[in-house]
Amino acid sequence: MNATVTRFLRITPSMTEFKPRFRILWREWFQPILIIVLIATTFRSAIADWNDVPTGSMKPTILEGDRIFVNKLAYDLRVPFTTKHLLSWADPDRGDIVVLNSPGDKTRLVKRVVGLPGDTVAMVANHLVVNRQPIEYELMSASAEYPSPSSEPRILVLEDLGSLTHTVMLTPGLPSAHSFGPILIPKDHYFVMGDNRDRSHDSRHFGFVERSAILGRATAVAASVNPERHYRPRWERFFTALR
Repeated sequence: MNATVTRFLRITPSMTEFKPRFRILWREWFQPILIIVLIATTFRSAIADWNDVPTGSMKPTILEGDRIFVNKLAYDLRVPFTTKHLLSWADPDRGDIVVLNSPGDKTRLVKRVVGLPGDTVAMVANHLVVNRQPIEYELMSASAEYPSPSSEPRILVLEDLGSLTHTVMLTPGLPSAHSFGPILIPKDHYFVMGDNRDRSHDSRHFGFVERSAILGRATAVAASVNPERHYRPRWERFFTALR
């Protein structure tokens, strides 16, 4: 055996030396990291999560750059990493802001529930009608805080859904589904819309949302940055409740 081979064998660890080292690395480093990752992902899947909002379909309630807190125990308990229900104790109410999987492409969306199973929903010139009762609106003011990228004026109104009054943004000059229905919502399905009514891809386009597709309720803005100002923090929106 020449000197080169002998030197290589001396500096190369044998399998008997490698196995104890691997066990130590596994026990002290890899195993704890895997346990932490498993706990964190399980927690986010079944208990609570946060979502970054990239679009303005829920303006003025939720802005682009908001990170929202999602309570996944608001309505039920699910098997982690699945949509299978273990226990259910509540259902989404009219006015709830929910996180859901889009019926079409399963994209995760944030929308507001405006129609419940068994409701009849219609819209006439951007005014909701639920169970043949027109929803009450209160005109606010044109919004300078949320300027339109086009020349079309924006209008803010208060929408009274019975259990909740919230702000809706209208852009009447844009082509949108300003009127539809009436339509009957089937059992175990919901009708959802964005608060930015004329710039929202919602149930007017992809139809009813199954109960199993609703993943949780958005309850607060955890943090917020402004993409148009080099992602400067919007400190006034941190830890604010959603309604």
